[in-house]
Amino acid sequence: MELRSEIRTRQSGISFFGFLFVIVIVALAAILGMKVVPTVVEYAAIKKAIQTAKASGTTPREIQGAFEKQRDTAYIESVTSKDLEIVKSNDGLDVNVAYQKKIELFGPVSLTIDYEATTAKGQKRTAAVQ
Repeated sequence: MELRSEIRTRQSGISFFGFLFVIVIVALAAILGMKVVPTVVEYAAIKKAIQTAKASGTTPREIQGAFEKQRDTAYIESVTSKDLEIVKSNDGLDVNVAYQKKIELFGPVSLTIDYEATTAKGQKRTAAVQ
């Protein structure tokens, strides 16, 4: 009789409600990841496209045209060549781009991410989450 009560007190594990709580948290993280990852991939494509456009053009018009070609092949939808800021620098022309991506999560809840990229050396642009 004593052995049974001793075994019961040693048992440990997760309860059903604890298991459901963990599943809900994992599901929410997966949904968030599935909605955010495509925007990060697009941002990486935009960064690559502006670097390629800068390398292939010597005038703002040529850079915009090269970006449009990259935009078509890389499936970039958030930014057009009109959104590029092309400025003169010591190294020639630098290309900057900044945009916001609003991600609808559920109901009235959304996530806004500010993306910025530049081809200027020494300046590091990042993405900021609001």
